[in-house]
Amino acid sequence: MKMETEKTIVVDNYHGTKVKDPFRWLEDANSPDTIKWTEQQQEKTRTYINAIPQREALKERLTNRWNYEKYFIPQKKGKYYYYHKNNGLQNQPVFYRSKTLSDSLQEIVIDPNKLNSEGTTALTNITFNKDGNLMAYAISENGSDWQEFKIRNMDTGIDYPEKISWCKFSTIAWVENGSGFYYSRFPEPGSVVQEDESNYNRLYFHTLSTPQSEDKLVHERTDDKELAFNATLSDDYRFLILESWKGTENISRLHYRPIDSEIEFIPLAIEGDAYYSFLGNVNNVFYVYTNKDAPNGKIIAIDVENPEKEQWKEIIPEHQDVMYISKMTGDYFAISYMRHARHHLNLFSLEGTLIKTIELPNMITITDISTNKKQQEIFISYTSYLSPATIVRYDINTGDLDTIFASQKGLDSSLFQTTQVFYPSTDGTKIPMFITHKKGIELSGNHPVLLHGYGGFNISLTPTYSASNATFIEDGGIFAVANIRGGGEYGEAWHQAGTFNRKQQVFDDFIAAGEWLIQHDYTNPSKLAIIGGSNGGLLVSACMNQHPELFAAIICQVPVIDMLRYQHFTVGRFWTSEFGNAEKNAEHFKDIYAYSPLHNITKQRYPATLVTTADSDDRVVPLHSYKYVATLQEAQEGEAPILLRIEKNAGHGLGKPIVKIIEEHTDMYTFLYNCLKLFK
Repeated sequence: MKMETEKTIVVDNYHGTKVKDPFRWLEDANSPDTIKWTEQQQEKTRTYINAIPQREALKERLTNRWNYEKYFIPQKKGKYYYYHKNNGLQNQPVFYRSKTLSDSLQEIVIDPNKLNSEGTTALTNITFNKDGNLMAYAISENGSDWQEFKIRNMDTGIDYPEKISWCKFSTIAWVENGSGFYYSRFPEPGSVVQEDESNYNRLYFHTLSTPQSEDKLVHERTDDKELAFNATLSDDYRFLILESWKGTENISRLHYRPIDSEIEFIPLAIEGDAYYSFLGNVNNVFYVYTNKDAPNGKIIAIDVENPEKEQWKEIIPEHQDVMYISKMTGDYFAISYMRHARHHLNLFSLEGTLIKTIELPNMITITDISTNKKQQEIFISYTSYLSPATIVRYDINTGDLDTIFASQKGLDSSLFQTTQVFYPSTDGTKIPMFITHKKGIELSGNHPVLLHGYGGFNISLTPTYSASNATFIEDGGIFAVANIRGGGEYGEAWHQAGTFNRKQQVFDDFIAAGEWLIQHDYTNPSKLAIIGGSNGGLLVSACMNQHPELFAAIICQVPVIDMLRYQHFTVGRFWTSEFGNAEKNAEHFKDIYAYSPLHNITKQRYPATLVTTADSDDRVVPLHSYKYVATLQEAQEGEAPILLRIEKNAGHGLGKPIVKIIEEHTDMYTFLYNCLKLFK
């Protein structure tokens, strides 16, 4: 049934071009008309998906697939190892501690599942002081990026009375004696103009056992309010390091000052010409990761007694592989490198000499590295398309590598495989693509294929386990991931190749992946589906607009869609360093208007489309999805459904409870299976 949405007369003038925006009224999420419209859309979606008889059986299988123990990388603080663990179907992982890694007497530190019966309260940041007897931890509600910090005495298990509010993605930097910490936050609502409430970041110092209202302002930039700040203490607690950046740009600035001083911060790297990240120090020598004149990353040493750029010393030069994670532990650097979107781990001396390549499986992603200088140990978490996270411990002194945890709930590598191919894009550039499927399949051109992409913000799509994708593969589907430009798979140059007026190349790369899969008899257009979220939602919606005949189904998750107005909502203004600003720059408008998914819909036959969003998403607000679905439904001349799924009390994905993940994935994969005729 075709659904008609009311239209209003709204016309904007962009550098002489008049652009209609008939569904502007859907931007007001709280208006009665918008609420009524979303309820109608939800009813339409539920009616369609619930009518598919295999939904409940698929939900049972997905639930079983998600029901496995999930461990997260441990860290040693004081007498204890701390780690998160989900027993299987708990909405949120529980935070534990134990005195040894083999200790069966695990002690629960915080169980967020007891903080909220709906499972929508998540732990998002945990930081200990030097001695491990004090812990600051952050809580996020309903998937929001906003965090509230609390402080716990780890000897008594009792929280201090104060709460730290109005934070987003803040680090906590405890001073050596544990009397307080540095953190960054935004202004209290109502204390500044509304725009600055989520724009004006400032650095504060909080003294333990005092109210937040007494926190001391340490640093602000009234002349450049869009700068965000994070504070770090040097390894010897002698220096306070200040990192600042704007939005999502892969650029940062470094300052420092002696911890016992209140002088102005001393500049180290302030030109905003590259990304800089403090790794650690030995006396007055700072070790810093940077991509300055090294798009794939390198490590340099800066002597703060001689901080001039010409005195900077290159320790580990740029390699052909991309530095992905860099950690300093004692006398070593542990560095995860990425080669063709696959990870390996090297150990270097502080002089830059390669000590060892730590033997790990091929075709993996190293998701995290945790180092412990006193214990001389490194914990490594890695995953693949076939296997959930495995946690291993590397002993620096002995060279022993021991598995701490490995799940048995993945796909059997004797029955399933991941291969990597390199296909040509429109300009001849070779693009890597992972393809995971049952072993021994016949390339008949008739397999259901789910193609995934992202293509932006320097984010790399590397091998990662998904219980839902594993179910799809187990049922005969093929899961493909294209490492298109705009991501970070080949460093900053690969990222920049997909920004601003080069964005169309990102779409061309992805479309070429679909065409390659068809040409090489993996599938055909009636069996090819694409999926992407956030910037990946922009990707799949733009590709569908440009080549609707190529795809049978589209799953578009929490997408950025209205590329002319995205900068007006929540943190959208920070994305102008990726996309440009159509209002302020005529050339940007020309480029953006040519691909903006909302503005390139025409009356034609579109494939089946499921757009998902969340009512509490404060990163990519749901209005993008609302306006897109209304426009697409009006333009659809075929019989394929155009559906909108809205998750209640959820955000962009942060801290989403398992119960909501399973329900959402049940709907998504029921839709997918039905469109690709995968149900038996």
